[in-house]
Amino acid sequence: LEELDEEALVRILVEPKNALTKQYSKLFDMEEVEVDFRQDALRAVAKKAMERKTGARGLRSILEAVLLDSMYEIPSDESISKVVIDASVINGDSEPLLIYENSETPKAAVSSDK
Repeated sequence: LEELDEEALVRILVEPKNALTKQYSKLFDMEEVEVDFRQDALRAVAKKAMERKTGARGLRSILEAVLLDSMYEIPSDESISKVVIDASVINGDSEPLLIYENSETPKAAVSSDK
C-alpha cells in the first residue's frame, strides 16, 4: 500500500458524490450561504493531511476545524451571503472571508478567541 499523493487527496475532496466540499456546501446552503473553496485551499488541506500522515481520513477533521466558527457565526448574522476559504485560512494565517449581502467589500471573520 502506498500513501495517497496531494492530487489524489484533492480529488477525494471534490469528486465523489458525497465529497466533503459538497457536504459542507449543503450545510451552508441550509443557511442560504454559499461556501467557496479556492483551489489553493484544497491543496493546503491535502498537504496538511499528508504532513499529519492521516491521508483521506484526516481531511474531514481539517475542514471541520477551519469551518467550525463560521458554521456557528452564520446563523446569528443573516446578512452573510458567502464564505470564502483559501490557503491562508487552512494554514491558520487568516480567518475565512465573509461576504455580506448588499456589500461590495468583503470582510474577514472576527474570531472571539484572539
